[in-house]
Amino acid sequence: MRWLQRAVGLLILGTALGGAGLLWWSVSDTAQGRDEPSDGLVLGAWHILYDTEAPTVPTLAAAAGLALLFAAGVAALERRIASRARRSEDGARLPLSPRQVMAETRGVFHGPVTLTVLVPAHNEAQGIAATLASLTGQSRAPDRVVVVADNCTDDTAEIARRAGAEVIESLDNPHKKAGALNQALERILPAQGENDLVMVMDADTVLDDGFLDSVVRRMSEDRALMAVGGLFYGEEGKGLIGQFQRNEYTRYARDLRRRRGRVFVLTGTATVFRPRALRAVAAERGRLLPGVPGDVYDTLVLTEDNEITLALKSLGALIVSPSDCTVVTEVMPSWRALWAQRLRWQRGALENLGAYGLRPATFRYWAQQLGIGYGVVALFAYLLLMVLMALSFDSWVWFPFWLGTGLVFTVERIVTVWRGGWRARLLAATLFPELVYALFLDLVYLKGVVDMSLGRNADWKHVVSTPRGVRVDGRATR
Repeated sequence: MRWLQRAVGLLILGTALGGAGLLWWSVSDTAQGRDEPSDGLVLGAWHILYDTEAPTVPTLAAAAGLALLFAAGVAALERRIASRARRSEDGARLPLSPRQVMAETRGVFHGPVTLTVLVPAHNEAQGIAATLASLTGQSRAPDRVVVVADNCTDDTAEIARRAGAEVIESLDNPHKKAGALNQALERILPAQGENDLVMVMDADTVLDDGFLDSVVRRMSEDRALMAVGGLFYGEEGKGLIGQFQRNEYTRYARDLRRRRGRVFVLTGTATVFRPRALRAVAAERGRLLPGVPGDVYDTLVLTEDNEITLALKSLGALIVSPSDCTVVTEVMPSWRALWAQRLRWQRGALENLGAYGLRPATFRYWAQQLGIGYGVVALFAYLLLMVLMALSFDSWVWFPFWLGTGLVFTVERIVTVWRGGWRARLLAATLFPELVYALFLDLVYLKGVVDMSLGRNADWKHVVSTPRGVRVDGRATR
């Protein structure tokens, strides 16, 4: 482990030195012998200058150097922040830090690990049976399954009871999923011991077999581990828009595997918590954390899974999303539904950052939002220049540099969805449809930023699940 940590440090240092070297070389050199740019007309009226040659080597070196320096800086700071949180003995500021938890639990046997699953559900009659079947079919079945029926007007509660689950129906709850979970946890948490794990799982999700077995094993082996989240994949079907989302989720899971499970967000699809973690969050609301004292989930946010991730990280908790904990979740069936879902996610993420401010636990997320913003500007600028080029040339001009760049980008698109199967690879190889999907997500980002800037209220839009079955391996089917 010490060798691995040293190797990561050397990699970050090497990346930073490489970026600095490229940047220094680029500013110390000048391009020579370039032709004058050519003159073109846009729609016969607007003069523009264009150059068919590739960017100079110093220009490319400067761009690569800045990118490497930024990546190395973010990685180094993230590693430093995580290391300090792990080693902290400050129980008042970081009560869930691994060193603090290990010291408090050393030499004490808290009993065998048990698992209670909470499934918040609002009008999920179409999919709740498949979700519960994936739980009972696990190689390590949960000890208790509780469906939290929130303001349901369909048969969700009755179907859950017939499937053998307990049902808790929320009372006068105006706070959607977060409020329903708070009511359920208020009843369940007081009786939970140190090793009585609590899992929160969406009603439109199906666990792959082995999920719970892996979680229980990890929690049994590491008493400092406070939460384990799942890697989610999209269900089959829903046409082209479904494949876009599956490709996106496949790439996200690949990123987490490459990060060795270091979490961006403890997904609401399926996450297991240690009771200590949930109690600490409730106790620190209104002091170290935003929210109402005593509430586990903040009822004012749009994305409760993102917010509780920030809460746990702010308290120093050790959390992971291992590659063997996978789930299948619903994909949005239409562009309208996808727009509503992603706008809620984006608004929720931005509002969470605003509530938490700039602190060590949120540094990575601020950098990520800045990166998304840069990506939006870069993509729109690229497309604008492509349109200007098409409108200004008398004949089509092939730019070898940009053709080569496009080829590299296409290869990257294919490689990153390879695990998704031949349909994922075929869609990635066509390139332009995924560019359209990326443009759609960028428009969602811009809409979220504009709405927040203008003080517009956000809304939670519920999408009713479509019917699903379950295969032998636990994955969802149409």
